Amino acid sequence: MGHLERQAVVYLRQSTLRQVHEHHESTARQYALQQRALELGWPAERIEIIDEDLGQSGSSSIGRTGFQRLAEQVAYGRVGAIFALEISRLARSSADWHRLLELCGLADVLIIDEQAVYTPRDYNDRLLLGLKGTMSEAEQYWMHLRLQGGKLSKARRGELFFRPPVGYEWDETTGRFRLEPDEQVQRAVRLVFERFRLEGSASAVQGYFAANGLRLPVHDPRTGELHWAPPRYSAIRLMLRNPTYAGAYVFGRHERRMGLVEGQLRRQHSTTLPQEAWKICLYDHHPAYITWEEYMANQRKLSANRANHHLPEQRGAAREGEALLQGLLLCGRCGNRMKTKYMGSKRYALYVCRRRGDDIKDKCWSVPAAAIDEAVARLFLETVQPPETELSLAVTREAEKQAGELERQWQLRLERARYEARLAERRYKAVDPDMRVVARTLEREWNEKLSELGHLESEYQEVLREQKVVLTDEDRARLLALARDLPRVWYAKSTTQAERKNLLRILVREVVLSPIEVPEPMTRVQVLWETGMVSDWNIPRLPYNARTTSPEAINLIGKLQGKKSDEEIAAELNRRGLLTGHKRPWDARAVRWVRNRYEMSCRSDRCLPERRAGGLYSIRGVAKRLGVSKDVVLMWVKQGQLRVAEGGSRGHPLWFKLDQATSKRLKAAIHSGSEAVELRHPEEPHVMEEGHYE
Repeated sequence: MGHLERQAVVYLRQSTLRQVHEHHESTARQYALQQRALELGWPAERIEIIDEDLGQSGSSSIGRTGFQRLAEQVAYGRVGAIFALEISRLARSSADWHRLLELCGLADVLIIDEQAVYTPRDYNDRLLLGLKGTMSEAEQYWMHLRLQGGKLSKARRGELFFRPPVGYEWDETTGRFRLEPDEQVQRAVRLVFERFRLEGSASAVQGYFAANGLRLPVHDPRTGELHWAPPRYSAIRLMLRNPTYAGAYVFGRHERRMGLVEGQLRRQHSTTLPQEAWKICLYDHHPAYITWEEYMANQRKLSANRANHHLPEQRGAAREGEALLQGLLLCGRCGNRMKTKYMGSKRYALYVCRRRGDDIKDKCWSVPAAAIDEAVARLFLETVQPPETELSLAVTREAEKQAGELERQWQLRLERARYEARLAERRYKAVDPDMRVVARTLEREWNEKLSELGHLESEYQEVLREQKVVLTDEDRARLLALARDLPRVWYAKSTTQAERKNLLRILVREVVLSPIEVPEPMTRVQVLWETGMVSDWNIPRLPYNARTTSPEAINLIGKLQGKKSDEEIAAELNRRGLLTGHKRPWDARAVRWVRNRYEMSCRSDRCLPERRAGGLYSIRGVAKRLGVSKDVVLMWVKQGQLRVAEGGSRGHPLWFKLDQATSKRLKAAIHSGSEAVELRHPEEPHVMEEGHYE
């Protein structure tokens, strides 16, 4: 036989570390198998105890190094007998058990428990051991069913404990969640949902917290203790996805499954189940931060923020790219969601439709974004005419609310830092001064807390300088003025492109672009408003790198030249929401450039108005007002008899102020036939009303 000449292995296993800690009798019984090996004739030096799998589940051999080492020794013929308290200690998986049983049969290894000795080479013993292994696996399944049934029964009552998310704690007396008593934690959680309501994306909420120096409360994954950390996108997204914040008790939202990874059986990451697959969902179970309706709206918004050009309902979150209609465009030719590309060194925006993927062969069509964006923005600004009074008050209230919440967050953070500094001070002062070993450590901690407090106060002062944490009367007045002038807010440098896109998405549901090839390349633009109305028009299709001024702006400049000054033309263009070819507001210099470019330049005084709105006269206006030729006016300017009020440099026309004294003096010169009329001395007093002209 030779069993006694080989090793006897005593294998120990308990399923969890809690069992090892609490069930001492089971552990002692397993170690006692060493004595049974001695009684059966194995010398002490040939008895090996494998106990490294204590606290490991027997459902799989993965992670059980002791079991793997045992199987290896059996395969090399070093083992004569395996001692185990019962078959289930060796394996609760039929696959692992039958592999070990096959090795024991080939190597003639005995399997011994407390009651009997089995020979796997014998068919009857092998059949009995196989049945025991199968029963052991089934027993584990039955135990799992009983445990799960108990958990489900408790969860149906909403009393099953699981770690609450940030902002909640478990109330042992009621068996329910309750709000975290820490006011700073509550306000931070509420601020996340408020900012998501305004920003529309989790990344934008993260950016708001980071820009204002705010932190988020998080639980340590190992200890569960609460601490404050810089905002992370994953933490914010988990908060927005968690139905607990809507007052719902949900059990069975995640599922963990076993699967093959690189040919090995591994426990895969948990999978989030769809809402209809949740096992238990109890509404209005505990105090909520948001309503259930808002939670569902947030889920739809998060789903829509995932851009997918094959699914029209997923248009993506508003981003900082220059393309204004990013995520809103549908192809009028094939119905797919159009994507945004940026071309050239200056990153010109291009709207592209691809039927299947990113392969250039699959491209449906593309169109430059600049002209389309300008036309849609102009239509939006012309359409939006909110009631001024209600809007102004709402904007002011919202701004004050946001500023107040930001101020409160900082005050709570400073309050906590001051408390920790005072606590460190009390600890230091409470220790015996002669106990320097302890006093030095506490003194160092006190200094660290004071340093952290000083750094935090400096950071707060920096935020006060950069952000409007506290609104002044002047700030409120500016907000009221801006609320009445949406185009000014839209074109302001402080307005980001993502903010413009969010403003547009309030009223615009989708924009459909369709190519038109005859009689000339055009793009058909159809804007579907949230009200269900549709705006439809065609615009020319230009190269993506063209910085062309819109035809509407060119036509308007041509109509107004000679009637208004360049400054007045620029003001009218801006009032109508038109932009330059570089997508900037108009000024006099841009108007002059367009006139020169399209041969509308004022090479003479004929294209200037006789008199501006401000009361200044051109050369032609002075000549007509006094009944002389323009040459006489120029002679008066050369001789110093007529002073230039504005202009005169290269490319800038001359403008004159004709008050009563100047007109009287020039008329006298005309009647006397003199061309050398003396001007009044600059220091000579002359009284007249400001802004009064003849």
